[in-house]
Amino acid sequence: MTRRAFVAAASAVPLVAQTVAQDILTLAPPKADARIPYGKAAQQFGDIRLPKGAGPHPTVIFIHGGFWRNAYSLDHAGHMCAALARAGAAVWNIEYRRLGDPGSNWASMADDVVRGAEYVVTLANRYNLDLKRVVAAGHSAGGQLALWLAAQLVVDLRGVVPLAAVSDLRRAYALQLDSGVVGELLGGSPDRVPQRYAAASPIELLPIPVPQRVVHGTVDNVVPFDLSQRFAKASKNAKLIPLQGAGHFELIDPRAKGWPVIQKSILDWQF
Repeated sequence: MTRRAFVAAASAVPLVAQTVAQDILTLAPPKADARIPYGKAAQQFGDIRLPKGAGPHPTVIFIHGGFWRNAYSLDHAGHMCAALARAGAAVWNIEYRRLGDPGSNWASMADDVVRGAEYVVTLANRYNLDLKRVVAAGHSAGGQLALWLAAQLVVDLRGVVPLAAVSDLRRAYALQLDSGVVGELLGGSPDRVPQRYAAASPIELLPIPVPQRVVHGTVDNVVPFDLSQRFAKASKNAKLIPLQGAGHFELIDPRAKGWPVIQKSILDWQF
């Protein structure tokens, strides 16, 4: 998704929400405590942000969105990651190879997400992270990746919190979200490569044993609220948390009206 298209997608929501959405995509984030590689590829790194105190720190693995394209990096999620750190959690915000990066496809992207998430074990010794209190969260395409990660059971997660997630890739393909990006991601339509949709689409990976808090704005015109409704209804292990009147981008903006709900959804460890 291009920068212009990503910002323009906020045009149908109220003016105040538009301003919030546009600002958060372009405003430079607070500096992370460290930027750390978890692999050798240029995009295999993450930003760690730490709360005050000695720990052990509860930890959030965060996966940013942008419709799986390289038009946006992990930087635009830096504001919310900094806010979560101020609220008491360590936040490991991972980058990954996206469409447009050299050698990027669904397989490399999925591999990066697993590697980046597993690296939290290495970080735990360095930064005194509490590996019994780890959640995965992600926004938009990152929400799809967070749910997919939870289904792989490669990291011991207390819960997973998808924010405005593309949780049904067949439905997203039918809606032609972002000019058909799902077909580009998976290399074809559901009829052509059904096995890839079955392996990547969170709704087709149910039941996911990790508890899910599914957060979505009710007037989201980028990723329809209906996707989260359908996912939560199909899951036996999910709670749907609708944000009334919220669009797509407010979910990653700590200045937004609904931020306290989002923060509590991520940092309430009693799943």
